[in-house]
Amino acid sequence: MTSSSPALSVLDLVPVRSDQSSGDALAATVRLARTADELGFRRYWLAEHHNMPAVAATNPPVLIAMVAGATRQIRVGSGGVMLPNHAPLVVAEQFALLEAAHPGRIDLGIGRAPGTDPVTGWALRHGAGGVADDAVNRFPEYVDNVLAMMDAGGAALSVAGRTHALRATPRAEGVADVWLLGSSDYSARLAAEKGLPYVFAHHFSGSGTAEALELYRTHFRPSPELAAPRTFLTLNVVVAPTQEEADRLALPQLLSMLALRTGQPLSEQRLVEEAELVELPEPHRDLLDAMRSRWVIGDPETARKAVAGLAAEHGVDEVMVHPVAGALAGTDRRTSPAREQTLRLLAG
Repeated sequence: MTSSSPALSVLDLVPVRSDQSSGDALAATVRLARTADELGFRRYWLAEHHNMPAVAATNPPVLIAMVAGATRQIRVGSGGVMLPNHAPLVVAEQFALLEAAHPGRIDLGIGRAPGTDPVTGWALRHGAGGVADDAVNRFPEYVDNVLAMMDAGGAALSVAGRTHALRATPRAEGVADVWLLGSSDYSARLAAEKGLPYVFAHHFSGSGTAEALELYRTHFRPSPELAAPRTFLTLNVVVAPTQEEADRLALPQLLSMLALRTGQPLSEQRLVEEAELVELPEPHRDLLDAMRSRWVIGDPETARKAVAGLAAEHGVDEVMVHPVAGALAGTDRRTSPAREQTLRLLAG
């Protein structure tokens, strides 16, 4: 990377291909994280999604522990923990312990969406008993609780007329960096109000990014955690030696996103050769082309220029790439060489 290039980070949903088990996908993620670490990427975030055959990222704290233990210097975090699915104390304890184990390397990205379908969302919040019915409406309060409980001073809990200190670890020496994530104005306003760093899900939404970032920057209030607005850009990226190869490798993920957007049954991510056999109706082809236009897909020079251009357009010095390159038939099931290639070629 040149001095004028934005810093690079990675977002990983731990994709599961049609030729993989969950264990295979996890092994491929560890290899990808080590590649990012070796190349000097700034951070590696893992998502939270549930009941999706093509995604194995169901539990960010477990994945973070696995990745942080397998890498040396890269920051590792959640992109993000969907806080209404969890009790704030559980999240605070998990990330306080991760920070204690890997000091100075842990990020806690917090989101408000369920990260799943309504039935699974109900099971997460109520089926096993444990999260309040109004968890979404109490999101700002939950954020405050997590911040307080991870702090060395802890939170004050009043029970039966007495005040008790509640701490995420018995003796905290450091605190994970907390970010708010979102794909709407809501989280931008809340992050600005609380003086927290903020990330808009450009890789998922593809529109409204400039407006959300402007809203965040305009209304930002300095806090003890952050003196000035801090944000970065997220992008779906495929880089290959040629444009033609990059287009082929992007097709499996494009079809997965198309299925999600059009209410089709979800399945494991197709191999490239399987994806090329799919015939789409005209309206679906138009939607797929619209999604493709918002991704960075190309040869190394084209991709680097596009990433740098988008970073400059949105006024950020960091870009978190979601490497969405698929795999060819015959690929080692415990690897994702095209995703690793995307990182290597983009880093240059």
